[in-house]
Amino acid sequence: MNIEKNQIDALNYKVSISIAADDYAEPLRKQLNDLRRRADIKGFRKGMAPLSLIQRLYGDQALYETVNRLVSDSLNGFIRDEKIRIVGEPLASEDQPQLEWKAGNDFTFNFDLAQTPELSFEVGGDDKIPYYEINITEAAKKEMKKNLLQQYGSLQEGSTAKENDYIIADIENASGHKAEGVYVAISSIAEAARGMFVGLKAGDKVTVDVNEAFENEADRAAMLKVDRKDLPSLDPNFTFTVVNVKTFVAAKENQETWDKMYGEGNVTTPEQFEEKIVEQIRSDHTQQANYRFAADARKHFMDKAAVELPEAFLKRWLVYANDGKYTAEQVESEFPAFIEDFKWQMVRGYIMGKLGLKVEDADIREAAESYVAYQYAMYGMGNVPRNLIESAAKGVLEDENQVRRLEEQVEDNKTFAALREKCSVQTKKISEDKFRELK
Repeated sequence: MNIEKNQIDALNYKVSISIAADDYAEPLRKQLNDLRRRADIKGFRKGMAPLSLIQRLYGDQALYETVNRLVSDSLNGFIRDEKIRIVGEPLASEDQPQLEWKAGNDFTFNFDLAQTPELSFEVGGDDKIPYYEINITEAAKKEMKKNLLQQYGSLQEGSTAKENDYIIADIENASGHKAEGVYVAISSIAEAARGMFVGLKAGDKVTVDVNEAFENEADRAAMLKVDRKDLPSLDPNFTFTVVNVKTFVAAKENQETWDKMYGEGNVTTPEQFEEKIVEQIRSDHTQQANYRFAADARKHFMDKAAVELPEAFLKRWLVYANDGKYTAEQVESEFPAFIEDFKWQMVRGYIMGKLGLKVEDADIREAAESYVAYQYAMYGMGNVPRNLIESAAKGVLEDENQVRRLEEQVEDNKTFAALREKCSVQTKKISEDKFRELK
């Protein structure tokens, strides 16, 4: 057996493995004998069929498996002995010769291998990364208050429909298809037809082509109370008779509203309400600032590491590894995002090793519980019992894709938190407008 290595450049190798007949003769003999012992062939007692018959029945398969096992073991041993930081997996070279699978032949296998570069950089006080503190302005507080009161507002009886109002109408076309008590958000009507509804009041009628006025088929079918497949058969000209108008009114700034927002008795004065508003703005600003710090830190260390990867090899490997799910053209179009993420994984892994950071099972479990709590909060459920969160988190942790996503998130969080401690973080006060202008 002979292995030849040709290092194309710092990251790419071509490896040739030659297997002579003598190299596989004894392993092949042992495999055929093993097949004979296990063979249950009609006309012979189990394990007593002639070896010549076993050779004729299973010889090609045994030869293929024996030689490929030798090649795999040799290649893995070569990678281990040469300490190659393998990326992806070895690929058959494009110049691989055609093989004739016949016992007694010699075989040559050519492989392309690629490795990742060895990273080496320091992490510490010489790394200067900005951290932005966003100023809280009176305008921001006013806007937050307005949004909160809108959020806790309600639909009330209106008189004349405006663009952000709703109408409740009975509708009917000339064929007699009708639907009663239909809610229509005027803002959802196509712009060209919206003006026909603005200004309507109870008792008014308007006839419109619903295909033009309500462009979303699913919404249109729900409004007309028909299956989506039946829409083409309907006369689209419907008369809307307004039953009443509903207008959205923001909540009033009073005790009832504060109790709904923060729990009974937790806020009792306008001053305390403003403090809560400032807390929420500060929390939002902190999230934005942390996100920006993470982006700046990532770019800083990506630039510092200057990672070079065997991109041509990786493109070939991605097509091969996805087993026909992606064409070479699809891989090419998505490759820039993939390669940036791949490089960051390398840089992040190096930083974590450098700083002694580890991800424990408890970290993943905590991240799963936080994710579940966030999902509940999105549906307005802010005080979910602990046992429900833990139960839902267990379900999340049974999904391998979710676990991988959580691991990535935890690794990022630990890395960026450590970098804020280790690097020279330069705090900069900035206005919201200037912060939004940052590239």
